[in-house]
Amino acid sequence: MTQAIYFAAAAAFVAGFPAHAEPAANLMHGAQSIPARNAGSIVIPNSSLVQADDKGLRMHTNVRFFVSSSAHAQSPAAYGPPYSGLNFETPASLACIYGLVTATAGCNPNTVSAVPNGGSRAIAIVDAYHYPNALSDLAYFSSRFGLPAPTAANFQVVFAAGQQPAIDSGWELEMALDIEMAHATAPKAKIYLVEAASASLSDLLAAVDKAAQLVAAAGGGEVSMSWGGSEFNGQTAYDSHFSRSGVTFFASTGDSPGVQWPSSSANVVAVGGTSLSRQLGTMTFLHHASWADAGGGLSAYVARPAYQASVSGTVGSARGVPDIAAVADPSTGVWVYDSGNGGWLVVGGTSVAAPLVAGIVNASGHFYASSALELQAIYQNSAANAANFTAATTGYCGPQAAYTATTSWNLCLGVGSPKGFAYQ
Repeated sequence: MTQAIYFAAAAAFVAGFPAHAEPAANLMHGAQSIPARNAGSIVIPNSSLVQADDKGLRMHTNVRFFVSSSAHAQSPAAYGPPYSGLNFETPASLACIYGLVTATAGCNPNTVSAVPNGGSRAIAIVDAYHYPNALSDLAYFSSRFGLPAPTAANFQVVFAAGQQPAIDSGWELEMALDIEMAHATAPKAKIYLVEAASASLSDLLAAVDKAAQLVAAAGGGEVSMSWGGSEFNGQTAYDSHFSRSGVTFFASTGDSPGVQWPSSSANVVAVGGTSLSRQLGTMTFLHHASWADAGGGLSAYVARPAYQASVSGTVGSARGVPDIAAVADPSTGVWVYDSGNGGWLVVGGTSVAAPLVAGIVNASGHFYASSALELQAIYQNSAANAANFTAATTGYCGPQAAYTATTSWNLCLGVGSPKGFAYQ
């Protein structure tokens, strides 16, 4: 498919969904496309492209979206997701797969409807730039999938620098994904969307500080960061930003082989990515597999923390990531609603995994005093209660596909995927 034909197909796909705005050409500007495993392509927006001169200075999103070569022909505007014949994930199918509701055989995204009803205290989502329709889009997403409606009382947009940031289409899609995944898994938690003035490291860390302050004041909870960048010399000097009493910090491991910061910080729960395998025709969920493009490996700058003593045989003296994993492969992606980018999109990247797991942790009701204590609980429970995690035994990841998924802790999936609320 030529680039011109590809972008025309992408525009048609996006235009076919219910929307409050025209498809955003800015989201496609500077984007890259790669073939998908099934009928379509994956678009990597400009905000997720890694620039060599950004190292230690600017962060990028970890988001991609899937463009089907045929989905727009089904006139989805008349129905809204889920669509018969497409196997992309909904809040109900994710809840089924991760054991957040009573399991339904097959966890078919087109038929399951039970959604979680847990969550408390607060989850803060930290991203850059501004998302003008955040509350109304989250409300539309919630109404489509039977989730509790967000209100001004339990959803708040906060400008970290005190004034409204500019709009960036790629970061807007990131924000839509993040708040919708957190709300899908912990719908009763208050969500703060904390918007940094820009994607610079200094602005994002200022937003992290603000987010931690808000979550601590709400009685504790989680801060989710779906962005990152290449590791850099001196990164450990910023660890204090991820240390606040009553707050657990989560970060995506990235959408390319290797290790990404801040997920490699010893004060952060590193969330890696999986693929979800389904049976052709019936769409019955089969198993988790590692996603080849997910970040993972050994940190070049962070020593092995105490909570990883049990996996020292694998990591040696270095911090290994990820700690835990969830769906990220855009070919098995999730439905997201973003009116500024045209409406419904199928989205992936480890940006899905971080807020999803943060929501599961929130809904579990375990609020630890720090990320280190949360991680200690995860690692201890994975050794003592393996049934509380789902291990993937297929797939690979890492530079030169050097790592493979195993039933024990590994550099593709960490301890595996959470299974219900008793995993920690």
